[in-house]
Amino acid sequence: MKAILAHAFGGPDVLRYDDLDDPTPGPGQVRVRLHAAGVNPFDTYMLAGTYAIKPPLPYSPGADGAGVVEAVGAGVATVRVGDRVYTGGTADSLAFGAYRQLVICTEAQVHALPERVSFAEGAAVNVPCLTAHVALERAQPQSGEVVLVHGASGSVGLGAVQMARAAGLTVIGTAGSDDGLALVAAEGAHHVVDHRDPQHVERIQGLTNGRGPDVILEMLANVNLDHDLTMIAPRGRVVVIGNRGRIEIDPRKIMGKHAVVTGLALWGLTNDEVTRGHQALGEALASGALRPVVGTELPLAEAAEAHRRVMTPGAKGKIVLLTH
Repeated sequence: MKAILAHAFGGPDVLRYDDLDDPTPGPGQVRVRLHAAGVNPFDTYMLAGTYAIKPPLPYSPGADGAGVVEAVGAGVATVRVGDRVYTGGTADSLAFGAYRQLVICTEAQVHALPERVSFAEGAAVNVPCLTAHVALERAQPQSGEVVLVHGASGSVGLGAVQMARAAGLTVIGTAGSDDGLALVAAEGAHHVVDHRDPQHVERIQGLTNGRGPDVILEMLANVNLDHDLTMIAPRGRVVVIGNRGRIEIDPRKIMGKHAVVTGLALWGLTNDEVTRGHQALGEALASGALRPVVGTELPLAEAAEAHRRVMTPGAKGKIVLLTH
């Protein structure tokens, strides 16, 4: 099989398109022939050697994939050969191993992919949509509340917009390009705001009659968190999903509004949270409430280019690598 391997930590150019032997599933394991693998920003952090998880070399990046079950090991009861599935990690790790044509997963790491969802779209489910689901679950939005999705044109943001809209919440989404704003609106946001606008905080306040959003899902906390605390509604909740550096904030803003700021990293979730999350995602995919958006498709051999693009501002959906 073909695979992308990193034999050293560094930038995208350290990635190599290599040949590996086809793997065999052991007891409780499933072999999936991937049709697509998803690319996430944390893949680049891990490759650089700066992420909280530092895999042994050589390794294949990637936590997300979708394809068809090709073989099952002894004791596997819920998955059959021929099933269409999306994957959440591999047997090696929850965080890497998916940039390959064939992957070995535990039985719990494969999830049914409805016929209405393409393999490329399936590769956009695990990290982005599970993140969006858990973030909304943490924020506990109530009927009638306003949710602001900051950076809504990326794959996590679009999933959050769709799920928040389906839950009956009022959704404001921000983006940094005209195309991104149009996409966020098309995917269900009631209002869109250009976060390049120096007056975007005031615009968001105006959309909420001066009260501010009840929930903010934050994709770039090192830029936006202090602004978030300025505009959050009384007893509002900010969920930090993404961050690329340090920021100075005024804690009085949290205190005065009795606000809550919480963080989210998928690798710290409990098994129950993961199971519950994938059950919810499966239902949303089947009903059409969740429709993963793929912005760019590249061949597996062009993984280095995918890593360069995923860190470029102006995201519009998920970047996926086609493995066949």
